[in-house]
Amino acid sequence: MKNAATMNVPIDSIADQSRYRPLRIWIPVILLALMAVARFVPGMVDDGPAMIWMISAFGPLLVGIILLLWWLLLSRARWTERVIGLLGLVAIFVVVVLLVHPSMQGPLVLVMTVPMGLAGFALGVIACSRMLSFRRTLVGLAVAFVGAGCSLLFQNFGTRGDFAFEMDWRWNPTPEQLFLAEREARGDAPGFDVNLEQADFDEPEWPGFRGPNRDGVQRGSKISSDWSTPPSEMWRIKIGPGWSSFAVAGDYLFTQEQRGELDAVVCYQASTGDEVWASTVESRFFEALGGLGPRATPTIASGKVYAMCAEGFLRCLKAENGSEVWSEDLRQVAKCSPPMWGFSSSPLVSDGIVAVHVGGDDEYGVIALDAESGELRWSAPAGKQSYSSFQSIQLGAKQYLALLTDKGAQLVDPANGQTALEYEWEHSGYRALQAQLVEGNRLIIPTGMGTGTRLIEIEEVDGQLRGKELWTSRDMKPDFNDVVVNGGFLYGFDSQVFACIRLQDGQRQWKGGRYGKGQVLLLADSGLLIVAAENGDLVLLRENPDEHEELARIKALSGKTWNHPVVVGDRLFLRNAEEAVCFQLPTATID
Repeated sequence: MKNAATMNVPIDSIADQSRYRPLRIWIPVILLALMAVARFVPGMVDDGPAMIWMISAFGPLLVGIILLLWWLLLSRARWTERVIGLLGLVAIFVVVVLLVHPSMQGPLVLVMTVPMGLAGFALGVIACSRMLSFRRTLVGLAVAFVGAGCSLLFQNFGTRGDFAFEMDWRWNPTPEQLFLAEREARGDAPGFDVNLEQADFDEPEWPGFRGPNRDGVQRGSKISSDWSTPPSEMWRIKIGPGWSSFAVAGDYLFTQEQRGELDAVVCYQASTGDEVWASTVESRFFEALGGLGPRATPTIASGKVYAMCAEGFLRCLKAENGSEVWSEDLRQVAKCSPPMWGFSSSPLVSDGIVAVHVGGDDEYGVIALDAESGELRWSAPAGKQSYSSFQSIQLGAKQYLALLTDKGAQLVDPANGQTALEYEWEHSGYRALQAQLVEGNRLIIPTGMGTGTRLIEIEEVDGQLRGKELWTSRDMKPDFNDVVVNGGFLYGFDSQVFACIRLQDGQRQWKGGRYGKGQVLLLADSGLLIVAAENGDLVLLRENPDEHEELARIKALSGKTWNHPVVVGDRLFLRNAEEAVCFQLPTATID
């Protein structure tokens, strides 16, 4: 009979094995299933709570922490295994975090690296649960390193509308790098060696974010609904990252983009796509969910261009050559740090002031600077979570500036910043949408997931403005995807599906067309809607309250497209974080 000394036991003796017990694995099996549910199911829910993305993003981390507690308290592993396993996991995460691409740091560590490492560890020890030796812990750590180490292979460009991260192999050049390399090969460089005529910018056709009235409506030309011959492409160019749209004056386009360590306000020729001038400031903004680059859209007013940098520089430039008139760091003015998604408010210029939301404490929620000098004219309290922009509205004979924040809707007097109406309707997430005034004194407050859209009536009572709820509809829940209104109907995104509701009562007319989280533009004189889908498709819809009627679809851009489309005359301008394109649209005669 053989004894233990003659048996082939390379690591653990029979006596050692007797001190190990099979692991209790039914708990981690259930937890791994919950981790998968937390990651993937929330993205399928169109009518969930406002912060459902938090479940998708951080739910796996929470389950991973519970997995770690199982290992330490309920696994039946020996205490030496538990302690060494814990220390090994910590060492793995430290090494991986030090080595990952910079874009994979921050939230991605919590959203991806740690959950995948903990899930890998659980899978490894589950597979070896009957192995009565310390080797099962080593296997778990090895699989944990593989899981967490996956983060070393990728770079991150932010999330899609469903909160899934957009990633590419770490060694591939980014679209920004390709764009900068192309510019360097051409010898392009920012400069002020041009002097256009200021008169070219006195009456801009599309002066800024969402058009002349900031309502996403194009008027003055009629576009044909017959796209059997697709719109002709006039030009296509690479462009720096950013979620800005275009402002248009004559033959000139203005937008913002990231160029390496510089935030650039750029003037392009609308007819050719050629760069005319670029004015830059040293600033680079990146966050793991929204990605890289500026968020706001420049505004053209009185021969000048006003632009908000994501890190907080509000700049005034001469439109004819891009030379800087003034620049203010709003972080210092408002004594605050950039919001999570960066400063995103497109400047509104009105009656000699330029007004933006900054989200500072106390009286520095919103501010107005002198449009000529950049000096502070007034400031006022406001909700902190807002990624929308001021909207100029007229109530009777009085003009107000309207803004949506996490607290609700706010109207301020542009002359002094006094709050004329603070309509409370709290939303647990950010508001990144525009208020819209309809029927003289009714204000639409579109809001995202879990909250919906509300119509209020504004009345003056004892010299004070009051807002009264007329209806609230959960049939329209846009996230950061603005709505358009015409003919008693409201068109926009109900989460990731396009929809139409009645202005009278908020009831749904129809819902159809999965365009991701894109943007819509109303061609009011044409009875048409143009949707820039999140995947870069350009979709033509009939403005039809009775049914979803898709007339045409073409591929316009490659990559995620969140930027608002612009139509001036028969030209459509569209961009995303990689490229910009101009199409000539077929026209029809206005009756």
